Amino acid sequence: MQRSKRLPVLAIDVGGTKIVAAIISNRGQVVAREHNLTLANQGPQSVINRMLSAIDRLISSTGIDPSRLNSISIAAAGAIDFDSGLVTLSPNLPGWRDIPLRDMVREKYGVNTFLINDASAAALGEHRFGAGRGVKNLILLTLGTGIGGGIIIDGNLYSGVSGSAGEIGHMTVDVNGPRCNCGNIGCLEMLASGTAVAREAIRRVRQGERSSLIEIVGGEIESITAETVEVAARGGDTLALAVILQAAHYLGVGMVSLVNIFNPEMIIVGGGMAKMGDLLLDPARQVVTERAFQLPAQAVSIVTAQLGDDAGVLGAAAFAFQQVSEQGAG
Repeated sequence: MQRSKRLPVLAIDVGGTKIVAAIISNRGQVVAREHNLTLANQGPQSVINRMLSAIDRLISSTGIDPSRLNSISIAAAGAIDFDSGLVTLSPNLPGWRDIPLRDMVREKYGVNTFLINDASAAALGEHRFGAGRGVKNLILLTLGTGIGGGIIIDGNLYSGVSGSAGEIGHMTVDVNGPRCNCGNIGCLEMLASGTAVAREAIRRVRQGERSSLIEIVGGEIESITAETVEVAARGGDTLALAVILQAAHYLGVGMVSLVNIFNPEMIIVGGGMAKMGDLLLDPARQVVTERAFQLPAQAVSIVTAQLGDDAGVLGAAAFAFQQVSEQGAG
């Protein structure tokens, strides 16, 4: 088992927008990586095929034999049943219900395989190698296509009784809000994700509000994204600034609950929306200051993630090393 612990992990991060596969050394170094689009709307089998192809290319390009891996570790968007190795439901991967992803990969490559929620993996990655190093109690939010979450308590990932804890994007922040893909109403994900920012900007432009976004996207209103909204906002566009401020408000409302319930030392914000930095986070911090209990609000620092696209694969690898170590100890 000691030999196994020294071998690298092949880690995969399957999100709503992209698939990242990487070989990770036992010291947390990215030896090689592959980036691919998820193209989630094409359905589960198509996404799984692209994931397997990414693994095959990574194995081929590095010349590593699967038998020379510690394990394969998959971070996937959605609610995970850890014991069964199932992706039970994934709002941002259409059609994914009770997909036995762990066993599919294990059977194909004959390697010990693990499955973890992608945001939980990112939380582990940031805790071990990024912004949360040395912090015992933290919460990570990933703001991208959707919103995911990961919770670290006393230095350990909190997974809940079935392995599906941390679905922070699906807490209700507006009881009269829009219906979410998960079936709930007014989820944080529907109001503060990158998808939500783009949808709200498109809605307002369609209603006839003036905005530089129209010029930025060459009149193709449907191609407005959170990134183009940020560009317009930094240029002083009133509509874009208002859209980001609204998302930041709901993000802050969600953080208030996290601060009051968990009293964390740190909240780390990652994902594509985190690139907005203080444009997004300063208004959210203000909501926390105004609404959360004073003592935990003063104790928490709200920061951006450090690992970028590598957070998920690094965390998935850390999870695998930990699982193998515990299996050996057991």
